Amino acid sequence: MAGLVGEYEVTLDAKGRFLFPAGLRKQLAPAAQETFMLNKGFEDCLTLYPMNEWDKLSEKLGKLNLFKPNNRMFYRLFHQGAKQVALDNAGRIHVPVTHTARVGLKKEAMLIAYHDRIEIWDKERYFALIDSNMTDFADLADEVMGGIDHGE
Repeated sequence: MAGLVGEYEVTLDAKGRFLFPAGLRKQLAPAAQETFMLNKGFEDCLTLYPMNEWDKLSEKLGKLNLFKPNNRMFYRLFHQGAKQVALDNAGRIHVPVTHTARVGLKKEAMLIAYHDRIEIWDKERYFALIDSNMTDFADLADEVMGGIDHGE
């Protein structure tokens, strides 16, 4: 997989389900198109990992030295609330109420796909975050990408 990409608007129904976008599903490895691990993100979002990517991440996390207190705490915090979810027969994913409440996810949501994961944001919160950071985008680009050899 070269990496997931895209921004998709979805609507949660009354039961907390959304239709998984076909264009995003096509980007996934065939074996990873049905089952995912849902976890909290690092900001006010949820993160959806295709199972093949979750397995890779779990392998890395399994190498942490759990005799170190910070490693144990990170491991606990990272896995707290993680839940396996799968597409239903209609191609929907159910987001449990505990997860929607945790990040303030309402009816209108955004799926933000990048690298090996998909973030699930409340639409209003996502665009507020993006809008509040756009003025600093050039400086952020310089800080993050400025030192990378682009082969030029």
